[in-house]
Amino acid sequence: MASEVAKRLQDRRQSLWAEARKYVEDAATENRDMTPEEQGTWERLMEEMDRVDGQLEGVLTAERRQSDTDKAFDAIGRRPAEYRRGTDGYSHPADSDGRDINAEIRALIRGAQGAARSLEVKHQGGTFGMEEVRTLLSNSGTGTGVVPTDFYDRLIAYLIEVSGIMQAGPTVLNTSGGETLQIPKATAHVSGAVFGQGAQITSGDPTFAQTTLSAYKYGRTIYVARELIDDNSVDLLGYLAMQAGRAVGNAFGSDLILGAGSTVPSGLTFATSASPGVTGPTTATGPTGVNWVTGGPTYANLVDMEYSVIAPYRQSRSCYWMCADKTVAVLRKLTDTVGRPVWEPSTVLGSPDLLLGKPLVADPYVQSVATGNFSLFFGDFAQFFVRLVGGIRFERSDDFKFDTDLISFRCLLRGDGTLVDTTAVKAFKGG
Repeated sequence: MASEVAKRLQDRRQSLWAEARKYVEDAATENRDMTPEEQGTWERLMEEMDRVDGQLEGVLTAERRQSDTDKAFDAIGRRPAEYRRGTDGYSHPADSDGRDINAEIRALIRGAQGAARSLEVKHQGGTFGMEEVRTLLSNSGTGTGVVPTDFYDRLIAYLIEVSGIMQAGPTVLNTSGGETLQIPKATAHVSGAVFGQGAQITSGDPTFAQTTLSAYKYGRTIYVARELIDDNSVDLLGYLAMQAGRAVGNAFGSDLILGAGSTVPSGLTFATSASPGVTGPTTATGPTGVNWVTGGPTYANLVDMEYSVIAPYRQSRSCYWMCADKTVAVLRKLTDTVGRPVWEPSTVLGSPDLLLGKPLVADPYVQSVATGNFSLFFGDFAQFFVRLVGGIRFERSDDFKFDTDLISFRCLLRGDGTLVDTTAVKAFKGG
């Protein structure tokens, strides 16, 4: 349950938007641009709204982590068979074969005698939805009072935070090996026909094709001072998860959007480039709310985009809009034919904002609004398949930087991704 602080921030966010949208609606109703004074007030309100967004995100993140901590400690009492006491004196979740994963990772990081130098940490079930991967534990003090962290879920949380496409509910396939994975799909279905009495009934067969997923390797090496490792007051697992997760997530997330296939994934932009759902106008002309930026969409373009996706995909729970953060600023100013903004702030804490009633997520790698750019996507992202091979490898070496007293940690991920059905997600292309 959200705290009073989060509720007050959400109320403040709604209040700012109610004040800002009046300037857009007035200008659109009068078929004019905003005056310099109105534009200045609008920009100030948007800056304040962005600041409140940052505060709200921080509060919600802290509350989720506290909730997960409480649940973890409750689970120790309810499900003792799934927990075991580690060598550090704390209880940790054990995997299916009884291994104490957190204790093993901490032993690896600290270089304990007999500890492994390489671990493969696998996901313990569930999906990649935001609520389900944030099973994190937080610090309860300093010194030996550091509460262990579920490292793999924390790392995936950072992968999701830097990749909008991972927030939009893609289908995630986790395989034990990296062999080529063939995804069959139907490209044409059997159709019926009318036949007269005694006429021969012709046959027909569905047509099938295959989409191939490979296993491209992403990684990053991190050097950590031994003094940092020896300091028990530091949440070292959280620090390494953040650094490794962001580094690997940035590389993988970029290719999931912009990858051109062959040596990297066939990203969303590449998969939809052959047949964009809508191509916009070539000039930024017309009254307020029609087209604010050259290469940007109009209200009519957004409606056409929505209905370029067939109903089963359009009505899916994984149906989202996706664009870059800067494009969201453009969409906030866009109005419909009667002057109402098409962008709406979410009324539910922690949920995405809405565009024409559908959730909108931001991905930093989607192209910006410009002529010829694919700056906006819409559709069922469950048809975007992300393939991950096994777990995330996390390895330690004390020898590579021996002369500098630095410890080397290496994080590796093998994966691929592509849009299996190109009719499920459509792109907007700047005119």
